[in-house]
Order: sequence, then C-alpha cells, then structure tokens
Amino acid sequence: MLDDILAAIPLGVLLSFLIGPVFFVLLETSVTKGFRAALVFDLGVIMADILFILIAYFSSYRIIESVKDQPALFIFGGLIMLTYGIISYIKVKKLNALPKKKFKLEIHKKNYWSLLGKGFLLNFVNIGVLGFWLMILITIGSKMQMQTSRIITFFSTLLITYLLIDIGKILLAKQLKNKLTLGKINKIKKITSLILILFGLVIMLQGWFPSERKMVKNALERIDTH
Repeated sequence: MLDDILAAIPLGVLLSFLIGPVFFVLLETSVTKGFRAALVFDLGVIMADILFILIAYFSSYRIIESVKDQPALFIFGGLIMLTYGIISYIKVKKLNALPKKKFKLEIHKKNYWSLLGKGFLLNFVNIGVLGFWLMILITIGSKMQMQTSRIITFFSTLLITYLLIDIGKILLAKQLKNKLTLGKINKIKKITSLILILFGLVIMLQGWFPSERKMVKNALERIDTH
C-alpha cells in the first residue's frame, strides 16, 4: 500500500501543474471570488476526473480507445468550451457597461452550484482527459494486477494530492484579491475567456485533423519508451 501511495504522489503534483483551461479558470476564480468559490470549482473538476476514472476502469480497453479517438467528440467538446469562452467574454464586456458599484457586486457574486457545474463541465468536455486517465490506468493496472483495493488507494492518493496542491494555488492567488483594482480584475476575466476560446479551438482542431493528433500521440509514445 505504501508503494502505491508513494507512486501516486508525484503524479498528483504533476497533474496539478499541467497548464490547461481548468488551471487558468481556477486561479481567476480564486482571485475574483475567493477561496470557497475556487475550492467548489475545483471539486467539480475532481468529480469529472472521478467519473472518467470509473469509465476507464469499468469499460474495456478497446471501447475506450475507439470512443476517445472519435473526431466528433473532440469537435463537440471543443465547441462547448469555445462557446463557453465566447459567452464569458461577452458577459465581461456587458459588465463594463455597468455602474462601478453594480459591477463590483456582479464580479464577486457567488453561486456555488454553478461553480461546481462549471468545474465539472470544463473538465468533462475535454475528451483528452479520458485518454489521460486510461493511459494511467493501463500503466499502473498491470503493475497492480488490477487489484481493486490497490487501484482505489493509488487514485485516491493521486486526487487528494492534486486537491491539496490546488488548495495551495488557490491560497496564493487569493492574496492578490485585495490588491487588484476592478480594471485589473476585468482584464483577468477577459484573458481567461480568451484562453477558454483558444483551448476550445485546439480541442476542435484535434477532431478536424485526427491524423496530426495521432502523429503527436505516436511521437509522445516514442519519447516515453526512450
């Protein structure tokens, strides 16, 4: 058990620092809405991860491989993220037109259920995350003889480590909250929206050009074997 825990911790740290849409939105949420809001958002992200892990564990390798390589899923997921980013950008533009006091109230408004759903959705629409968890499961599953107790220990430790590192990031980002003007907060929200649009386009491109995606995947696999 100790070996499984020690093997999971470095991967949890690495996962927490992977640069993706969730990374930027987490920091933006912490800066604009505070610790609790960012934590709820992060729990939504982890819920999507748990769902992906369960899908990978209870489905056969061939089914997951065929599903995760479907171009339509990348296009659909990327389109959702792209749309979300565009809507967020439009909302920021509308907020600019509000009086200062109302703008401030809107910026700091917290809807925890909405934040939970936002975290879940942003992670879930990225079908590449499913491929990532499948890769991890295949890699560690054979070493653990697919023993359920060992796999639960490994993934629980990984996700707890991921959450703890994220809490550290949230606390660091929160320190900026009182130092930012409304203008700077507005810029952060705009940049985050543009990042979501960019990642949405990147995910969609993986669906439009599957051969290029496979080339990148094969190249990464060759690097891993060396």
